[in-house]
Amino acid sequence: MITLSNLAIQFGKRVLYKDVNLKFTPGNIYGVIGANGAGKSTLLKAISGELDPTKGTVELGHGERLSVLSQDHFQYDQETVLNTVLMGHTTLWEVMREREALYSKTDFTDEDGIRVAELEERFAEMGGYTAESDAGALLSGLGIKESKHGLLMKELSGKEKVRVMLAKALFGNPDNLLLDEPTNDLDLDTVEWLEQYLSEFEQTVLVVSHDRHFLDSVCTHTIDIDFGKITMFAGNYSFWYESSQLALRQAQNQKAKAEEKKRELEEFIRRFSANVAKSKQTTSRKKMLEKLNVEEIRPSTRKYPGIIFQMEREPGNQILEVEGLKAVAEDGTVLFSDVSFNVEKGNKIVFLSHDPRAMTALFEIIQGNRQPEAGTFKWGLTITTAYLPLDNTDFFKSDKNLIEWLSQFGEGNEVFFKAYLGRMLFSGEEVLKKVNVLSGGEKMRCMIARMQLRNANCLVLDTPTNHLDLESIQAFNNNARLFKGNILFASHDHEFIETVANRIIELTPNGTIDKLMEYDEYISSDAIKELKSKMYGDN
Repeated sequence: MITLSNLAIQFGKRVLYKDVNLKFTPGNIYGVIGANGAGKSTLLKAISGELDPTKGTVELGHGERLSVLSQDHFQYDQETVLNTVLMGHTTLWEVMREREALYSKTDFTDEDGIRVAELEERFAEMGGYTAESDAGALLSGLGIKESKHGLLMKELSGKEKVRVMLAKALFGNPDNLLLDEPTNDLDLDTVEWLEQYLSEFEQTVLVVSHDRHFLDSVCTHTIDIDFGKITMFAGNYSFWYESSQLALRQAQNQKAKAEEKKRELEEFIRRFSANVAKSKQTTSRKKMLEKLNVEEIRPSTRKYPGIIFQMEREPGNQILEVEGLKAVAEDGTVLFSDVSFNVEKGNKIVFLSHDPRAMTALFEIIQGNRQPEAGTFKWGLTITTAYLPLDNTDFFKSDKNLIEWLSQFGEGNEVFFKAYLGRMLFSGEEVLKKVNVLSGGEKMRCMIARMQLRNANCLVLDTPTNHLDLESIQAFNNNARLFKGNILFASHDHEFIETVANRIIELTPNGTIDKLMEYDEYISSDAIKELKSKMYGDN
């Protein structure tokens, strides 16, 4: 249990929030949301003790243990992978080290024997005898093969280190768990494993994430940082989003009577409560929503970018023909081979692979930026594409301001380009910022503005939600669903895939799996799993 009493955090004259009085209880998972800069990560740092609050206190239940997902991926470079995970349970690790040191002594005394007996009792109570196998199971669940458990952390890739740090945070069943962006650099299968793990976790969890499906799958409550306050709502992210949008529409409809508004809100809560029956933590969530006071629902102050893709011309019947494509990575790995498919009118295709480099290679090939090892492709004469690459670094090696930068990609006057930048939430003096100092999220919004200038009828999107906040992701998702042209994309965002894609093509070293079906059906199908095993040559 975590209790915040009169908590306030202020940096200089800027007050993030004050008078925060909240209690986080076992068995619940709290999704922390808020605009960029609202103080989501700051809240977790205050709870963990990494940051001292300006005012107020943070208290844990008596004798409870707190575990935090560390963002420092180099801290444990000299430790083995398995030991790094074991160190997540600090008390157990200290007992293990002292126990080992005593057993290795050559001059073992009676006092040492008494101390060892005490340590053995504590060791057993904390599950020490199964600790290594438990840590190994966590690592394996997160995709770290057993052959790597004895390696030093410095021998792992950056993405593998992320998974080890997550295993470290989860290890030992902590009483309180703080997770800041836990799904970053995890593939879709591993995210699903984490969702299942947390759905069965019976302690207290606070999580910051931009993954809406993840928040919806695991969270019982939403902690919204807005209006300079922190407010707790029953329900997951989708409930918060839909209810805040409903409240916004009601606020804009001044003619509606108070009784009518209340009835509409109550009906919305009833409908959402019924949908909750499909979730992993059904009973508790349904009760929470039924108790929700309609007065708690209010419009958000969030600003959503205007992501609107429009087609200059209707596409013809021939979109894209791909025949026998093959791509090989620099290290010699075959990313895919014998890839053949035709894109039909109206197709919105998500491309999948065990190796994310495969999708980037395909997109670079069909955009003419890379030569395939074999095969051909041909775009239809009526097709224009707008491409969002995975790596946009080269686009921003410039000291141009935002207006000058965007004007390279279209024709118009300053007012014209300011309008496009305004849609992407760049206003006032912000449009005069140099593009080489932009954040990752700002660069992505510039790239999206560049795409919109194309008025293309086919969008090619390589992991479009990277670096975007929840508001931008939601806006992008909403427009992609409504877009009348074709979309070819790769994504780690489950919700984006499920709501946009109507066709799935998985790239393998031995051809493709090509299905017209929903993503949730695809990942749950035993027949598809068996087919994938054959295509990848899994043992």
